[in-house]
Amino acid sequence: MTTLETVLKNLAPIKVIDATINYAQYMPLDLSVSNQELKNNKPQTAADFEIYIDNLLARANAKVAFGGYLEERDIYKRSENFKNSTAPERNIHIGLDLWIKAETPVLAAFNGTIHSFKNNIGLGDYGPTIILKHEIENHIFYTLYGHLSLKSIINLKVGSVFKKEQILGTLGKSDVNGDYAPHLHFQIIKNIGENLGDYPGVCSKTNLDYYVNNCPNPNLLLKIT
Repeated sequence: MTTLETVLKNLAPIKVIDATINYAQYMPLDLSVSNQELKNNKPQTAADFEIYIDNLLARANAKVAFGGYLEERDIYKRSENFKNSTAPERNIHIGLDLWIKAETPVLAAFNGTIHSFKNNIGLGDYGPTIILKHEIENHIFYTLYGHLSLKSIINLKVGSVFKKEQILGTLGKSDVNGDYAPHLHFQIIKNIGENLGDYPGVCSKTNLDYYVNNCPNPNLLLKIT
């Protein structure tokens, strides 16, 4: 059977935020540990970080900043979610982030059904999160949409049907999205296990191989570049 990665690669490009924004108006964003500018001028709050991103977008005459798949980041050090005394630090991002203003529409990547949803409360967490279940060419897989607005999960029901590029919700502000500048965390998941409304979006180096296999690069689908 053809792999899921090959199936995704062969599909036409998909958008998961505001369909009116052309990919020519996207710019790459480096939040890795090797970004010296970020290290030297590290934003201290979500508001500062939003200003930092807005300034980058303005300089590039762009509307969306994207990136982050398999990026090693320092931004998780502020939260206990990503470290404890018995496990290696989690600092490698395994989704793709799309940075744009709060209230931006978020779109379903494929025809699918609501698998689960949850408000993942806490510093550094997803905040409101929706997971869709899909089936294509005999592959069952899932897409995760994190850092949404609270209204995105009101009145949702497990099993509800969404069509490809139908509005699924909107992006949340920092007071509900885990205290980040507004953005969508978009992730593809093959085996979701027993997880409901949540799935790791950051892993450690020790289990990176597993997550690389279980969470393919979302840009195989989006084809931003």
